[in-house]
Amino acid sequence: MSLTGGNRNDVTQLMPLIKAIPPVRGRVGRPRKRPDCLYADRGYDHDKYRRLVWRTGIKPIIARRGTPHGSGLGIHRWVVERTIALLHWFRRLRIRWEIRDDIHEAFMTLAAAIICWRRLVR
Repeated sequence: MSLTGGNRNDVTQLMPLIKAIPPVRGRVGRPRKRPDCLYADRGYDHDKYRRLVWRTGIKPIIARRGTPHGSGLGIHRWVVERTIALLHWFRRLRIRWEIRDDIHEAFMTLAAAIICWRRLVR
């Protein structure tokens, strides 16, 4: 997975992200190479991307534009939004100031470790 600029459209990184997914761990036997389905919001609602995701063997569950909320995707999206909110506890991560992406990634890893440690201490 690559780090892109802040003003880039997320959908441009959809396929590189899917290709970077490591094998799914779980039951004994042949490991699955990819997840069963992909949840995405309305920003990914385009038939081109649905077809690309289907070709990888993943079922796309993408909210349609112009439809009311109630697709059920908010249940899964809340986990991602909560994680981003936890990372925003760290002022340095709210806005990316580092030019080098390896330094920014190191700060993200450090923040994730601190968040986990705080939860385990409780």
